[in-house]
Amino acid sequence: MTAPGPAPALPGLESLMDAAWPAPDREESDGWVLRAASGVTQRANSVWPREPEGDIHRQLEGLRAARLWYRGRRLPLIFQVFDDPRSTGLNLVLDGEGFTRQSETLVMCRSNGAEAAGPPAAALLGVEIFTDPSDEWLELWWSVDGRGGPADRDTARSILAGCPSLYALVRSDDGVPAAVGRLAVPPTGEAGGSWGGLYSMATRPGARRRGHALRIMQALLHEGHARNLAGYWLLVTAANSGAQQLYAKAGFQETGRYLYRQERPKRHLTGC
Repeated sequence: MTAPGPAPALPGLESLMDAAWPAPDREESDGWVLRAASGVTQRANSVWPREPEGDIHRQLEGLRAARLWYRGRRLPLIFQVFDDPRSTGLNLVLDGEGFTRQSETLVMCRSNGAEAAGPPAAALLGVEIFTDPSDEWLELWWSVDGRGGPADRDTARSILAGCPSLYALVRSDDGVPAAVGRLAVPPTGEAGGSWGGLYSMATRPGARRRGHALRIMQALLHEGHARNLAGYWLLVTAANSGAQQLYAKAGFQETGRYLYRQERPKRHLTGC
């Protein structure tokens, strides 16, 4: 059994999060990872400044290169910036360039200690576990969180398939899928054990407030425990207090935060 330990430091968590939601189109430039996925999700279409520190001239040069990279893909320039002292200089540069601040998100973690109480056996009954997202799983998740048509959904499927994962689905009494979730397990090769990330937690609107999301989470944590994971992380928006309470009751604690910084579109004069 892997011994429980503290959550990885923020730089390590950033790497795990990047591996858990991999963009199919990516390029590293002087410590910044440029990611694109045809506009499907902010996370996969943003710059991850893996090494955010640097002098202003280097950062402005990187900013110009990033603009050209995303312009060539007809995508807006977005940064995923973590709330970390290392990001202070970068934030000042982005402030000066007029980048917006949006979608503040909490990173919450919990260890997989042996003392953690497991879910009641009844909670695990009927929860279906897959190693690949079924069509039903993908349809429910996309109907709740997705944006776009079939081509965008196929891109989302490729993102999910880019990291070893487990997928959970629970049905309502009529047999219709009610809720889904994903446990991403990026390989690390570290002696401290692997960490898993809870993603894509979604409940059909007509099936909410019936405990389905809790069953999904308990089932995925149970699967992670059986695989000797050292711990878990998840992402929840700062505005979603209800979900934060659910995760806190399951032993998750805030470890860090990030937000997205997006360049404002330049207005062009039109008309005669």
